[in-house]
Amino acid sequence: MQKLTSGRTLYYGKGDVLTYRTYAAPLTVEPIAESPFNGNENVIFAHNIKFSVSGETLLASFTEGDNGQVVATDSMKNFILRHSASYEGCTTEGLLAYIGKRFFERYANVTAIDIEATRLPFGQVLVQGQQGYENSKLVYRPSHNEKAHARLELVRGDGKMSTASLQCGVSDLQLIKVSGSSFFGFIRDEYTTLPESYDRPLFIFLNINWTYDKHADAMSEHSYVAAEQIRDIAHHVFHEFKTPSIQYLINQIGLRILKRFPQLTEVFFESNNRTWETIVEPEGIGQAGVYTEPRPPYGFQGFTMTRDDLAEAGGA
Repeated sequence: MQKLTSGRTLYYGKGDVLTYRTYAAPLTVEPIAESPFNGNENVIFAHNIKFSVSGETLLASFTEGDNGQVVATDSMKNFILRHSASYEGCTTEGLLAYIGKRFFERYANVTAIDIEATRLPFGQVLVQGQQGYENSKLVYRPSHNEKAHARLELVRGDGKMSTASLQCGVSDLQLIKVSGSSFFGFIRDEYTTLPESYDRPLFIFLNINWTYDKHADAMSEHSYVAAEQIRDIAHHVFHEFKTPSIQYLINQIGLRILKRFPQLTEVFFESNNRTWETIVEPEGIGQAGVYTEPRPPYGFQGFTMTRDDLAEAGGA
């Protein structure tokens, strides 16, 4: 969030604003090699939104208890809900920009807005149709798998709104690969108890975030990067590569994402290792094994990649 002229941080807002919009505009994107995803009908366009504002005139509410310039957070909630209905676009990023723009127009004393949203996914159920099973156009069920999200920071300057930052992502990917992963060759000393593994089930939790070269590309269907396609790239790379570590895996995913989407400048990963604890060791690949949940401490990784990494790998 933008700081005040004094350098002070000041913001307030509303969280967990749940919006369940029906029949938003459909999204259409071009499929890629790793993904058949070509769009979303957006029959249920649902989000959990967090919204905060800042501005010089709001300081008095903190220092003097003067609420004369304060927009109540309950009013913010109502504003978001009402304008979710009038939004004519088809993406989470577009919705955030639309709400921010309308809020700036309504409240002139606000000079910065930080708005983020997590898409609440709903999937169609299968029903019997005239040609066999088909997706229902009426009945949906919530999904508890990965979720797309976006965060947008807007500022007002010289009477105009501009985008200070935009980050998009998909979170809570959970993937288990039953064979084709290893971990060996690491430092061994008096603290090491972990055995080397040459073929192990690998269970990862993964968050992937990305930024565009031009913020406007996130608002256009022609250049929009769908979280579903990012997810599918992660699926394919995990399947294709024999990986000696999670670090190597996320590097390969990042290279593929940057290659597929030249409009992106950076990809950031947060991953952690939830690999099962072995109880009965399989006798060979494709043989029976028994595993249980790992003990609570877990390993994690963070990694940022840019187009320079793609160029160095020869993929530019």
